[in-house]
Amino acid sequence: MDVYRLNRRKLLTMFGGAGIVSLTGGILSKGQSLAPAVNAVDHLLFGINDLDRGISWVEKMTGVKAVAGGSHPGVGTRNALVSLGGRRYLEIIAPDPAQASYNSNIDVRNLAEPRLITWAALAMDINAAAGRVRAAGYELFGPRDGSRARPDGKMLKWKSMGVISKFGLQGIDPIPFFIEWAGDSVHPTQDSPKGCELQSFEIEHPDPTGVLRTLKDLGIEANVKHAKESRLRAVLKTPKGKVELT
Repeated sequence: MDVYRLNRRKLLTMFGGAGIVSLTGGILSKGQSLAPAVNAVDHLLFGINDLDRGISWVEKMTGVKAVAGGSHPGVGTRNALVSLGGRRYLEIIAPDPAQASYNSNIDVRNLAEPRLITWAALAMDINAAAGRVRAAGYELFGPRDGSRARPDGKMLKWKSMGVISKFGLQGIDPIPFFIEWAGDSVHPTQDSPKGCELQSFEIEHPDPTGVLRTLKDLGIEANVKHAKESRLRAVLKTPKGKVELT
């Protein structure tokens, strides 16, 4: 089989355009349909302070062992990956003991137990998307370049941007960051262990109305419930039955 590489035509052919977030919904471009959050997911970030324990936890619960993805140079983290079906995957992310400094804006160093901490949505043209988001009145960090070396030495490259919001609580951010993969990079789902499927994804937050409004402005339709604490919930179909990640 030829190695699958991301490009717009291939993605649209494979997925019929569904679930690919181009940031054209909501106030950014009225009249466009919103992407359901479960379809908008590129990957879910599952944080823990020790990668090996995170891999063991996921394998025990799902029956699928995550494969090492590599390190994020200069960031201080490393990861392991499990496919969630289609173009979605779970990223188990933890500190990298081989790096002397920790510069990630996602701090997983104190997470003794794994938990969902944030998520990424796919953007087809992140620079254009950034312009629309800024025009809608939001502050951003990025777009900025990112990369990591796979265990085979090949580099994965992407651009990402985040929306600065007031909704991040208890180390959980319900507003995704957005990612555009480089055209010559293999999407992580293509060589991650299969067997799990993302069936549902929802959000809990003390300000569900505000979270819903922001997500709609970004072109995403989500199920957001009122709760005292911020929480992400994902239900997976796995070889061991249904598993809920929070």
